Amino acid sequence: MKRMVSPLVLLGPALTWLTIFLVLPLLLIFAYSFFQRGAFGQILYEPTLANYIKLFNPTVLRVFLNSLRLAATVTVIALLLGYPTAYFIANQSSRWKNTLLVLVILPFWTSYLIRTYAWIVLLNREGVLSRLLISMGLSREPISFLYNDTAILIGLLYGYLPFMVLPLYSAIERLNPELREASFDLGATPLRTFFQVTLPLTLRGVVTGAIFVFVPSLGNFFVPELLGGGQRFMIGNMINNQFLKARDWPYGSAMAFGVMAIVLVLLLFQAWVTRRTEQG
Repeated sequence: MKRMVSPLVLLGPALTWLTIFLVLPLLLIFAYSFFQRGAFGQILYEPTLANYIKLFNPTVLRVFLNSLRLAATVTVIALLLGYPTAYFIANQSSRWKNTLLVLVILPFWTSYLIRTYAWIVLLNREGVLSRLLISMGLSREPISFLYNDTAILIGLLYGYLPFMVLPLYSAIERLNPELREASFDLGATPLRTFFQVTLPLTLRGVVTGAIFVFVPSLGNFFVPELLGGGQRFMIGNMINNQFLKARDWPYGSAMAFGVMAIVLVLLLFQAWVTRRTEQG
């Protein structure tokens, strides 16, 4: 009995916090998604599935697919940049490992919103990048790199790249180096060793990092608002507008749970990969 009480006592505060500030609000929003919006923005407690049916509106689907494309692109680029970075850090001495890991998490010491505003300074017509191109003779007139998909990709990639590096570093750092040495001894090339030994054994870190980047990128709304100038919409912007501008909480709740359905599928995929990796 004492063995059962002790874990409950330790987990009690955290479970209470999560229940009050996460589970209950989610259940409330889920309930709202089945009601209707009144003429003046109030909630009419009349059950309906119309909010979920409206998710298949062509405009919503177009924005949703564009959001998936941007989030997937950010995830792929983050993986291509994050894996070599994590591999390099994992193969350094303990002294340099700690220093490099601090540099990876250093951006978290500043608000993501402030860092996004900094990109506005860098990418606008009078920004550093535009002036650099002019000084190098590559452009005669100032160029604005804002208010397009590229600016959004840069903002999302900059903000979420550490979420890719850290899980990959953890997976690579736990990898037994003798496995790679055995592969080399058997005549495998470095490239073949990477694809047949290193990558499969660090696949759990790849999937975890991909989810950590993809999910927040998909739901982000202030980066498209600031760097996209409100001209490039993502699903997070639509959800934000439904709650704060259109005051259609039921429809916004349905959109939110549509995104959460994708997140649930990704988490189930992560669990499947983890189980297969452990079995292997």
